[in-house]
Amino acid sequence: MGQLILVRHGQASFGAEDYDQLSDLGKRQSIRLGQYWKQASSHRPDVLHFDAVLMGSLKRHRQTWEGIAEGAELNMTPEVWPALNEYDSHALIETVHPMPLAKPDTPEMYKHHFRLLRTALQKWMAGDTAPKGMPSYAEFAQGIQDVLQHVRTRHQGRVLVVSSGGPISTAVGLVLGAPADTAIELNLRIRNTALTEFTYSPSRHMLLTYNNLPHLEDAAHHPWVTYS
Repeated sequence: MGQLILVRHGQASFGAEDYDQLSDLGKRQSIRLGQYWKQASSHRPDVLHFDAVLMGSLKRHRQTWEGIAEGAELNMTPEVWPALNEYDSHALIETVHPMPLAKPDTPEMYKHHFRLLRTALQKWMAGDTAPKGMPSYAEFAQGIQDVLQHVRTRHQGRVLVVSSGGPISTAVGLVLGAPADTAIELNLRIRNTALTEFTYSPSRHMLLTYNNLPHLEDAAHHPWVTYS
Protein backbone atom coordinates (compact mmCIF):
# COMPACT_ATOMS: atom_id res chain seq x y z
CA MET A 1 0.00 0.00 0.00
CA GLY A 2 1.19 3.50 -0.79
CA GLN A 3 0.70 6.53 1.45
CA LEU A 4 -0.50 9.96 0.37
CA ILE A 5 0.06 12.82 2.83
CA LEU A 6 -1.78 16.09 2.22
CA VAL A 7 -0.63 19.21 4.07
CA ARG A 8 -2.70 22.35 4.33
CA HIS A 9 -0.57 25.47 3.92
CA GLY A 10 0.67 27.46 6.92
CA GLN A 11 -1.26 30.43 8.27
CA ALA A 12 -1.84 32.91 5.47
CA SER A 13 -2.60 36.64 5.72
CA PHE A 14 -6.35 36.61 6.40
CA GLY A 15 -7.83 40.10 6.28
CA ALA A 16 -4.78 41.57 4.53
CA GLU A 17 -4.76 42.94 0.98
CA ASP A 18 -2.81 39.87 -0.17
CA TYR A 19 -4.10 36.74 1.55
CA ASP A 20 -1.83 34.54 -0.56
CA GLN A 21 1.22 35.12 1.59
CA LEU A 22 2.27 33.20 4.69
CA SER A 23 2.34 35.12 7.93
CA ASP A 24 5.44 34.90 10.11
CA LEU A 25 3.63 32.26 12.16
CA GLY A 26 2.71 30.39 8.99
CA LYS A 27 6.39 30.19 8.06
CA ARG A 28 7.27 28.90 11.53
CA GLN A 29 4.49 26.29 11.36
CA SER A 30 5.88 25.01 8.06
CA ILE A 31 9.46 24.83 9.29
CA ARG A 32 8.27 23.11 12.47
CA LEU A 33 6.54 20.38 10.43
CA GLY A 34 9.76 19.73 8.54
CA GLN A 35 11.72 19.62 11.78
CA TYR A 36 9.22 17.17 13.27
CA TRP A 37 9.65 14.82 10.30
CA LYS A 38 13.43 15.20 10.47
CA GLN A 39 13.39 14.22 14.15
CA ALA A 40 11.05 11.29 13.48
CA SER A 41 13.33 10.01 10.71
CA SER A 42 15.99 9.11 13.31
CA HIS A 43 13.92 6.05 14.24
CA ARG A 44 11.70 5.88 11.12
CA PRO A 45 13.93 6.57 8.10
CA ASP A 46 11.02 6.19 5.67
CA VAL A 47 9.38 9.36 7.03
CA LEU A 48 11.41 11.55 4.68
CA HIS A 49 11.42 9.19 1.70
CA PHE A 50 8.92 10.70 -0.73
CA ASP A 51 8.42 9.32 -4.23
CA ALA A 52 7.15 12.73 -5.27
CA VAL A 53 5.99 16.11 -3.95
CA LEU A 54 2.99 17.81 -5.56
CA MET A 55 1.71 21.30 -4.79
CA GLY A 56 -0.61 23.98 -6.09
CA SER A 57 0.70 27.07 -7.84
CA LEU A 58 -0.23 29.57 -5.11
CA LYS A 59 2.45 31.48 -3.20
CA ARG A 60 1.34 30.07 0.13
CA HIS A 61 1.78 26.54 -1.21
CA ARG A 62 5.31 27.24 -2.39
CA GLN A 63 6.24 29.04 0.83
CA THR A 64 4.85 26.18 2.92
CA TRP A 65 6.87 23.65 0.93
CA GLU A 66 9.99 25.80 1.31
CA GLY A 67 9.47 25.86 5.09
CA ILE A 68 8.98 22.09 5.24
CA ALA A 69 12.05 21.52 3.08
CA GLU A 70 14.12 23.85 5.27
CA GLY A 71 13.08 22.16 8.50
CA ALA A 72 13.47 18.63 7.13
CA GLU A 73 16.58 19.37 5.06
CA LEU A 74 14.90 18.05 1.94
CA ASN A 75 16.06 18.81 -1.59
CA MET A 76 13.24 17.91 -3.97
CA THR A 77 11.53 19.80 -6.78
CA PRO A 78 7.73 19.65 -6.45
CA GLU A 79 5.40 19.04 -9.37
CA VAL A 80 3.05 22.02 -9.72
CA TRP A 81 -0.64 21.12 -10.16
CA PRO A 82 -2.99 24.13 -10.46
CA ALA A 83 -5.87 21.72 -9.67
CA LEU A 84 -4.57 21.81 -6.08
CA ASN A 85 -5.28 25.55 -5.82
CA GLU A 86 -7.96 26.86 -3.49
CA TYR A 87 -11.25 28.24 -4.78
CA ASP A 88 -11.57 32.04 -4.88
CA SER A 89 -13.42 32.96 -1.68
CA HIS A 90 -13.87 36.58 -2.76
CA ALA A 91 -15.52 35.57 -6.04
CA LEU A 92 -17.73 33.13 -4.16
CA ILE A 93 -18.87 35.67 -1.57
CA GLU A 94 -19.64 38.22 -4.28
CA THR A 95 -22.31 35.84 -5.61
CA VAL A 96 -24.29 36.20 -2.37
CA HIS A 97 -23.06 39.59 -1.12
CA PRO A 98 -22.11 41.85 -4.05
CA MET A 99 -21.36 44.86 -1.84
CA PRO A 100 -17.82 45.21 -0.39
CA LEU A 101 -17.34 43.54 2.99
CA ALA A 102 -15.85 45.31 5.96
CA LYS A 103 -12.44 44.06 7.03
CA PRO A 104 -12.94 40.99 9.29
CA ASP A 105 -11.11 42.49 12.27
CA THR A 106 -13.59 41.53 15.00
CA PRO A 107 -14.91 38.10 16.05
CA GLU A 108 -18.39 39.00 14.78
CA MET A 109 -17.12 40.15 11.38
CA TYR A 110 -14.99 37.01 11.15
CA LYS A 111 -18.08 34.86 11.79
CA HIS A 112 -20.11 36.92 9.31
CA HIS A 113 -17.46 36.33 6.62
CA PHE A 114 -17.58 32.57 7.07
CA ARG A 115 -21.38 32.45 7.22
CA LEU A 116 -21.43 34.11 3.80
CA LEU A 117 -18.73 31.77 2.54
CA ARG A 118 -20.69 28.71 3.66
CA THR A 119 -23.80 29.93 1.84
CA ALA A 120 -21.80 30.78 -1.27
CA LEU A 121 -20.14 27.36 -1.30
CA GLN A 122 -23.50 25.62 -1.02
CA LYS A 123 -24.87 27.54 -4.00
CA TRP A 124 -21.72 26.95 -6.09
CA MET A 125 -21.74 23.23 -5.34
CA ALA A 126 -25.41 23.01 -6.27
CA GLY A 127 -24.69 24.70 -9.60
CA ASP A 128 -26.85 27.71 -8.73
CA THR A 129 -24.07 30.28 -9.19
CA ALA A 130 -21.09 30.84 -11.47
CA PRO A 131 -18.46 32.81 -9.52
CA LYS A 132 -16.37 35.09 -11.72
CA GLY A 133 -13.17 33.48 -12.97
CA MET A 134 -13.87 30.13 -11.33
CA PRO A 135 -14.62 26.68 -12.73
CA SER A 136 -17.85 24.92 -11.90
CA TYR A 137 -17.75 22.80 -8.78
CA ALA A 138 -17.88 19.66 -10.95
CA GLU A 139 -14.75 20.84 -12.76
CA PHE A 140 -13.05 21.74 -9.47
CA ALA A 141 -13.80 18.29 -8.03
CA GLN A 142 -12.66 16.58 -11.22
CA GLY A 143 -9.29 18.32 -10.90
CA ILE A 144 -8.87 16.80 -7.44
CA GLN A 145 -9.97 13.42 -8.76
CA ASP A 146 -7.30 13.70 -11.46
CA VAL A 147 -4.61 14.28 -8.83
CA LEU A 148 -5.76 11.24 -6.83
CA GLN A 149 -5.77 9.10 -9.96
CA HIS A 150 -2.29 10.33 -10.89
CA VAL A 151 -0.96 9.25 -7.49
CA ARG A 152 -2.62 5.82 -7.69
CA THR A 153 -1.41 5.07 -11.21
CA ARG A 154 2.08 6.62 -11.14
CA HIS A 155 3.34 5.87 -7.64
CA GLN A 156 3.55 3.09 -5.08
CA GLY A 157 5.26 4.68 -2.08
CA ARG A 158 4.92 7.91 -0.08
CA VAL A 159 3.66 11.01 -1.88
CA LEU A 160 3.42 14.47 -0.32
CA VAL A 161 0.87 17.08 -1.43
CA VAL A 162 0.90 20.72 -0.27
CA SER A 163 -2.44 22.37 -0.93
CA SER A 164 -5.37 24.21 0.69
CA GLY A 165 -8.43 23.39 2.76
CA GLY A 166 -10.86 23.28 -0.16
CA PRO A 167 -8.98 20.72 -2.28
CA ILE A 168 -8.04 18.61 0.76
CA SER A 169 -11.59 18.49 2.12
CA THR A 170 -12.88 17.75 -1.38
CA ALA A 171 -10.43 14.85 -1.65
CA VAL A 172 -11.67 13.45 1.65
CA GLY A 173 -15.28 13.74 0.52
CA LEU A 174 -14.53 12.04 -2.79
CA VAL A 175 -12.68 9.16 -1.13
CA LEU A 176 -15.48 8.65 1.41
CA GLY A 177 -18.23 9.01 -1.20
CA ALA A 178 -19.81 11.73 0.95
CA PRO A 179 -22.28 14.40 -0.29
CA ALA A 180 -20.50 17.38 -1.85
CA ASP A 181 -21.46 19.81 0.92
CA THR A 182 -19.70 17.59 3.49
CA ALA A 183 -16.52 19.20 2.16
CA ILE A 184 -17.74 22.58 3.45
CA GLU A 185 -17.85 21.44 7.07
CA LEU A 186 -14.52 19.63 6.73
CA ASN A 187 -12.91 22.69 5.17
CA LEU A 188 -14.09 25.16 7.81
CA ARG A 189 -12.42 23.04 10.52
CA ILE A 190 -9.08 22.21 8.92
CA ARG A 191 -6.05 23.72 10.64
CA ASN A 192 -2.89 25.23 9.18
CA THR A 193 -0.18 22.68 8.30
CA ALA A 194 -2.56 19.89 9.38
CA LEU A 195 -1.89 16.43 7.95
CA THR A 196 -4.48 14.33 6.17
CA GLU A 197 -3.35 10.83 5.21
CA PHE A 198 -4.62 8.25 2.76
CA THR A 199 -3.35 4.79 2.01
CA TYR A 200 -3.77 3.81 -1.61
CA SER A 201 -3.63 0.95 -4.07
CA PRO A 202 -3.83 1.15 -7.88
CA SER A 203 -7.63 1.00 -7.61
CA ARG A 204 -8.57 3.27 -4.70
CA HIS A 205 -7.65 5.57 -1.81
CA MET A 206 -8.62 4.95 1.83
CA LEU A 207 -8.74 7.64 4.52
CA LEU A 208 -6.32 7.02 7.39
CA THR A 209 -6.27 10.33 9.31
CA TYR A 210 -7.70 13.83 8.92
CA ASN A 211 -6.62 17.27 10.23
CA ASN A 212 -3.81 16.04 12.51
CA LEU A 213 -1.12 18.29 14.02
CA PRO A 214 1.45 15.95 15.59
CA HIS A 215 4.15 18.62 15.22
CA LEU A 216 2.16 21.14 17.31
CA GLU A 217 0.83 18.87 20.06
CA ASP A 218 3.34 19.80 22.76
CA ALA A 219 2.63 22.67 25.13
CA ALA A 220 5.29 24.91 23.59
CA HIS A 221 3.70 24.80 20.14
CA HIS A 222 0.01 24.57 21.01
CA PRO A 223 -0.41 28.40 20.73
CA TRP A 224 0.68 28.02 17.08
CA VAL A 225 -2.59 26.26 16.14
CA THR A 226 -4.55 28.41 13.66
CA TYR A 227 -7.37 27.98 11.14
CA SER A 228 -6.73 30.58 8.44
